[in-house]
Amino acid sequence: MTFEESDPFADPYDGPVPASVDEAAVERMRLVARVMDDGVRVPGTEARVGLDPVLGVVPGAGDLLAAGISTYVVLEAARLGVSYVTLVKMLANVVVDTATGAIPVVGTIVDAVFKANRRNLALALDDLADGASETVFASVEDAASDALADAADATGDVVDAATDAASADDPDEPVEIPIDVEDE
Repeated sequence: MTFEESDPFADPYDGPVPASVDEAAVERMRLVARVMDDGVRVPGTEARVGLDPVLGVVPGAGDLLAAGISTYVVLEAARLGVSYVTLVKMLANVVVDTATGAIPVVGTIVDAVFKANRRNLALALDDLADGASETVFASVEDAASDALADAADATGDVVDAATDAASADDPDEPVEIPIDVEDE
């Protein structure tokens, strides 16, 4: 196997990404990485630069705009089900790129070389190929499901108490509604 066959930045990516992964989302992530990090070949060299170092020339605002665009790749990866650990690594790449990019002159060179979006694309595709188990949205879904189940149980208890109270012989007797409070 040659380097080109395993290169996650080659077009099209032929790595072992599961069929369940949204291919359009992967293409959008690849497009952002290409535009931000590899958009144009530097004449006379094999080096490629993207929009990230160009935006970095604008003090402050340019690096923040580049960070916002780079965060899109991280958010898309989270939506696809990339693991927490990988998402933290991806965010660290964006922070390093933004922080070093803010340094005048040197930051522009770092932006051209570091290529955080390419790194993040590789991390995301690698994680998806490994079949990430503990994902952001899976754990949110589990938490929401548990909360709904708890709410349904509590509603059932209130309905049962109200039904028992309605069938009581003395209508002036106070109704007791059980409330379970758990300490956190």
